[in-house]
Parts: sequence; structure tokens; C-alpha cells
Amino acid sequence: MKRNKSLWIMALAASYAATAPSIAHAAPGSEQGEVRKERRAGNVRSLRDIERSVLPQMAGMQYLGPEYDPAAMAYRLKFIQDGKVFFVDVDARSGRIIGRTR
Repeated sequence: MKRNKSLWIMALAASYAATAPSIAHAAPGSEQGEVRKERRAGNVRSLRDIERSVLPQMAGMQYLGPEYDPAAMAYRLKFIQDGKVFFVDVDARSGRIIGRTR
């Protein structure tokens, strides 16, 4: 009985993984789709380039991840330190920091 339950859970997890949307196949209108389109057109820098320049400036903070705003053509990088959340807004075209908020 226990084995059947385990098999059922594994099958359910596998079917979810097969149908869940992936970042690599993001819809064209989604944030990922928009940044991918702008990146291919050469209009914005890659997230890797942005992170490479910003993360060293945020020493002592834990990096939580990025968001992309297609209307502003900006990345928002999220950090946490001592229980406080910080956001760093970066122009996706130039890589310049355009704002910091707490």
C-alpha cells in the first residue's frame, strides 16, 4: 500500500513537471519573453551582465533574485540584510543603477 502511494506521488510530480511552464519557453508577452526579445534585438544587457556589475556593490547582502519591467526597460534586483529588504533598480540598456529603495 505504501509503495503504491509513493508511485502515485512520483507520477503526479512527473506529470506536473512535464506540464509546468518553463522560463526557457516563456510566453512572448511575459516578462521573460519581453526581456528575451529585447536582448535578441540588442536593446538591453543580459541579466548576467547586470548581476556581474551590481552584486559586488551589495556586499554583505543576500541576493534574492531579479524582476524585469518591460515598460521601464529596467531590472529590479532584490536583496535582504538583517531582515530588511532592499531593491536596486538598474537600467537594462546601460546597466546603470537608477534607484535604491528599502
